[in-house]
Amino acid sequence: MEESAFNALAEAELERIEGALEDCGADIDIEPKPGGVLEIEFENGSKMIINRHTAAREIWVAARSGGFHFRPEGGKWVNTRDGADLYAMLSSLVSLQSGETVVVGRDE
Repeated sequence: MEESAFNALAEAELERIEGALEDCGADIDIEPKPGGVLEIEFENGSKMIINRHTAAREIWVAARSGGFHFRPEGGKWVNTRDGADLYAMLSSLVSLQSGETVVVGRDE
């Protein structure tokens, strides 16, 4: 995939992620940063970073529980380790980090 096509795809997905996080019900602050980065701060002071990694053609998530890489595949973003869906993993990661059960849904 060409770099410009990937950047457009990733930027659109980061916007969907931002909207999904805003609607998930967790007590979080979301701050978009330049260069395709979302910084999420939780009430407990911990942070999660979600960003596009153009060289690898992936979206990376850095959470308290670890780092995760997602690539576009079949219209979804899937974990490079186990094929898990990005939004299912975000639901788990945000729930774990916030201490409350949340669902981060993909708004089509």
